[in-house]
Amino acid sequence: MEEQGFFYRDTWAEVDLDRIKNNVKGIKGHLPEDVEFIAVVKANAYGHGDLQVAEAALEAGASMLAVAFMDEALALRNKGITAPILVLGASRPGDVNIAAEEGIILTVFQEEWLEKAQEALKKDAKLLLHIKIDTGMGRIGIRSASELKAVEKILEEDSRLLLHGIYTHFATADELDDSYFNRQLGLFKEMLSFLEKQPPFIHGSNSAAALMHPDARFNAVRVGIAMYGLAPSMEIAPELPVEIQEAFTLHSRIVHVKKLEKGEKVSYGATYEASEEIWVGTLPIGYADGWIRRLQGQEVLVDGKRSPIIGRICMDQCMVKLPYEVPVGTIATLIGSQGQEEISINEIASKLETINYEVPCIISSRVPRLYRQNGEVVDLNNSLL
Repeated sequence: MEEQGFFYRDTWAEVDLDRIKNNVKGIKGHLPEDVEFIAVVKANAYGHGDLQVAEAALEAGASMLAVAFMDEALALRNKGITAPILVLGASRPGDVNIAAEEGIILTVFQEEWLEKAQEALKKDAKLLLHIKIDTGMGRIGIRSASELKAVEKILEEDSRLLLHGIYTHFATADELDDSYFNRQLGLFKEMLSFLEKQPPFIHGSNSAAALMHPDARFNAVRVGIAMYGLAPSMEIAPELPVEIQEAFTLHSRIVHVKKLEKGEKVSYGATYEASEEIWVGTLPIGYADGWIRRLQGQEVLVDGKRSPIIGRICMDQCMVKLPYEVPVGTIATLIGSQGQEEISINEIASKLETINYEVPCIISSRVPRLYRQNGEVVDLNNSLL
């Protein structure tokens, strides 16, 4: 494992694009051929890199991308992505002309929004839209048949507005208890029945539903977390019908090694005291990188052995108790594998008492991302040159 000279610090993440492609192909292979794969690349592709993941997913068979905000969609357009992009979150109605010009698909979530969008939209514009139905997630979306019919009527009467799809989002698809899921699915099907005409794309399934609920696939699914090799929840992880592999790893190099005598202390607050003579290594990663203070005590891998973080994690550095003296420059793996040992994203999520989604997302942008293709590190991020 050797990082290339694209940056000037000894901490970096690696994203295995081969694994992402294989995950997409594996999930897509589990779906009927007529079900479209929408790759969710919001939040900088869950911290993995929006452009790189988008290109990998499209190459592996995705036909559409999904993001949270229009800024994310525009960033992909500016980087050369021409594939359809759906904005899942709320956009300002006054910004619809930019979306129309860039061919970005926006979400309609209320009649009032659509009326304001009409007022702002240029006469010769063409705006692609997906209707969002709130079946029980409680975020944004149309909740009644009367409002849905009113929105459909507006769309039918305005040639500038093109109904491209309709969708919902399931709140409990990653749970084994499917009672609430079935309630949402039934409500979505009921809402679909109120439409005079079905749009080209109908989708409701996130990763969990796409893999676990064949009756909820319709003709498209939105896959996010599973594409990155992570189970939607630990509850359904053993039940997943497709093998997926984590694509994100995190590494640093030891920049200083010292021997502490019994009684010497480490870091802010002097909360750690050596109970015996120990070797300590300093890593240039801290809470400003997303390796937050709550990870004190979490182990990292040094020379294939688990080594605990001692003392409080600083903004830019943290210290680890080494198994023995090692040379400066030795790689420490914070997420990933060394030898026979592995630290998974799920392990870090458990330490933080959160979900695996959050872990790669909180690793900040000042941690360079390197990309692996065909087993080799490649330069896919010109900003690091």
